[in-house]
Amino acid sequence: MSTLSSLHDVQDPTVVDGGVLASLIDVSPAEFAEAYWARRPLVTRARPGGFGDLFGSDAVDELVSRRGLRTPFLRVAKDGATLRESTFTSPAGVGASIGDQLDDTALWRHLADGATLVLQALHRTWAPVNDLCARLGADLGHPVQANAYITPPQNRGFSDHYDVHDVFVLQVEGSKRWIIHEPVHPDPLRNQPWTDRRPAVEQAARGEAALDTVLEPGDVLYLPRGWLHAAEAQGAVSIHLTLGIHIWTRYAVAEQLLQAALQRLQADPEMRATLPMGPLEVEAEAERVRERLTAALAEADPAPALQRVQRSQTRPGPLGPLAQLAALETLSEGTPLRLRPALDARLVDHSLTSRVGAVPVEEADLEAVERLLSGRVRTAGQLGLDLARTLLRAGVVVPG
Repeated sequence: MSTLSSLHDVQDPTVVDGGVLASLIDVSPAEFAEAYWARRPLVTRARPGGFGDLFGSDAVDELVSRRGLRTPFLRVAKDGATLRESTFTSPAGVGASIGDQLDDTALWRHLADGATLVLQALHRTWAPVNDLCARLGADLGHPVQANAYITPPQNRGFSDHYDVHDVFVLQVEGSKRWIIHEPVHPDPLRNQPWTDRRPAVEQAARGEAALDTVLEPGDVLYLPRGWLHAAEAQGAVSIHLTLGIHIWTRYAVAEQLLQAALQRLQADPEMRATLPMGPLEVEAEAERVRERLTAALAEADPAPALQRVQRSQTRPGPLGPLAQLAALETLSEGTPLRLRPALDARLVDHSLTSRVGAVPVEEADLEAVERLLSGRVRTAGQLGLDLARTLLRAGVVVPG
């Protein structure tokens, strides 16, 4: 398994052999997709190097004590319970009197008392993790977010439970024992949390574990949604990253298909008609609706709605407003430019559509845009200065 350090300077994940996924597992991506994805856990033992270039204890201290983070970017848990936010937040003094900022003194006391600190949405607050999540999401085709868990020695932050999303666990510092049991409800949807099946989860957790392993720095655990798990720090403070994969399911496609069909029924005069007076003839009316709904489902196209939902769940890569302005003011043929990461950009007819909107493309510029999308543009001159200016203003390309 390769380390991540070689990936940090790469802008486009498609130019890395195997992508980020290949750097996290010791089987091929093809074997992972066939044998493990959404099926069973996979533990990958690390080569030397680990994830120190990605995150660590210094990053934790920086985020907790110097960044002015507010809730819900951190929560605190102990013995399976989440503590009240008021026990670790306070105003931050002159010019920063917002009352829900993290109180580093209170957090230190909670940590010393055995609590687990959970830095949430780390993909929004720590740049290397942001890059990793964007690239892994591109590899998997499912959006990825990140949390960090900081647990004192011999402590467990959460009791046995399952998640409604797949995870990659990256052990950063210390070691942690993971006890994993098979699902009591395979492939749970997002509205099917473990708390709905608490008795079954508790009973299953008392049985024989499917996997009992200790993760050391640099190790990676892949865990599909629904698998029960609990983790306990060993002889030192444990820091691990959890990369949560928000899975797309056929049920999600069905939701959008149904919504598209209902939209079509709104245009159907018979569906808008008032029902007759008197007792409701349930069976007869249901049959009429069923016929119309079946026809609407056959004609409905859920793709546009699905694309909108997908785009809404992943942010484009970072854009520096001042760097963007400087690039526009000094633009020349040699100005280095690149497609903004995680943009989901595509050329549809004469329009370049992406997460930041649509840009009309002239016939003469189509070839240049196709080169940009395929990763073959490195300078403004390769695009043409007029097109480069347009795409800079639109936030489609960024300097670098």
